[in-house]
Amino acid sequence: MKDKNVVIIGGNSGIGLKVSEMLEAKGANVFLFSKTASGESKLDVTEDFETISGLPTVIDGFVYCPGTINLKPFHRFSLSDFRNDYEINVLGAVKTLKACMPGLKKSSSGSVVLFSTVAVKVGLGFHSSISSAKGAVEGLAKSLAAEWAPNGIRVNVVSPSLTDTPLAATLLGNEDKKEASNKRHPLGRYGQPADIASATVYLLSDEASWMTGQNLHVDGGMSSIK
Repeated sequence: MKDKNVVIIGGNSGIGLKVSEMLEAKGANVFLFSKTASGESKLDVTEDFETISGLPTVIDGFVYCPGTINLKPFHRFSLSDFRNDYEINVLGAVKTLKACMPGLKKSSSGSVVLFSTVAVKVGLGFHSSISSAKGAVEGLAKSLAAEWAPNGIRVNVVSPSLTDTPLAATLLGNEDKKEASNKRHPLGRYGQPADIASATVYLLSDEASWMTGQNLHVDGGMSSIK
């Protein structure tokens, strides 16, 4: 990853921050954009935009981190809940990818990583809104992987289970919740940002140069075994 330019959307905390730290340790040039940043790095993915100020001319890697965890019974979801989850998880990715596409096409080894969730494959109650949105993310990634392959741009997805990030704070808010989550995963623990970041950095790297259109389930075994 040395001297490669990587754009991270939503990289100020959680998984995005850990990806940034790992990339910088490998000598990459990291460009962070988020809603909580200041100046040229400030970016609200729910707003309408066509360009992003401060992007490098050549983009070797792109990671889209903004997401939501909105869990409740289906009958309690409003249409605005579904729209908000879709806006952040899907349309935000669409807008930022469109802005970064020229730079990705100038790279000799462009790589895009998007995030889904184990709930799309497994089917979990109370996840109807986020599962719908992340299912769309998976479809977007598959289509772009096919469309951009002639340009040498790889597009892959990482699908985590519950991971200890600020977004999941309410789900891991006390020791009882943490222990219950540990027991739900075959490997006996919920995820850490480094677990997901390691897979992300791998997909960005030349070590994954023959991988595109794939979905890596980094979920403690939850999607595959009981």
